[in-house]
Amino acid sequence: MRSVLAGLLAFVAFVSTASGVHAQTGVPEIENYINSIRTAQARFVQTNPNGSVLQGTLYLRKPGRMRFQYDPPSQLKIVADGVQVTMWDPATHDFGQWPIGWTAASFLVKEPLKLSGDLTVQALNRTADGLIEATIVQTRKPQEGKIIVRFAENPMALRGWSIIDNRGNRVDVALTQLQTGIQLADSLFKYDGPDAGQILNGNRN
Repeated sequence: MRSVLAGLLAFVAFVSTASGVHAQTGVPEIENYINSIRTAQARFVQTNPNGSVLQGTLYLRKPGRMRFQYDPPSQLKIVADGVQVTMWDPATHDFGQWPIGWTAASFLVKEPLKLSGDLTVQALNRTADGLIEATIVQTRKPQEGKIIVRFAENPMALRGWSIIDNRGNRVDVALTQLQTGIQLADSLFKYDGPDAGQILNGNRN
């Protein structure tokens, strides 16, 4: 599970510079679309490198707030409170905290998202089923991994992403039932598990 979570969370923040690509490929439209989302809720299906599949509900609110609420029997919690992301899995006793900018999904809640500078759009392609795929890497460290973000068109809508780390491990996230511009409770973005001190002291419930 640790490798799965590393693939989902530990890929350092993306940004992009795509010399000459923006004007002809729709990168500005992608940037504008992501920046237009203030709040969102969607169902997700996450496929991990070991073939396991998890489902749940994603909540996000800008700036920097996000929650992956996994369906039972998974007890995994992943919550971003605007400053850091906390992960806790009671089943495996895995616990971790990272600055929000160090996580792979931070592009969703970055404000504003700028696809120039620190990030590079390596490719922009259309899939056989009509989705647009934007492949994004860190400009200075493209070898560290990449994220492939998928969008529908007309109207544009986020459909998911794939995270591929520098060892080739891949985590796929597919979204359905996406709603934007909705009211979301503050409590969704507050970590509701044990803190690091409790875990170290053996209280893991």
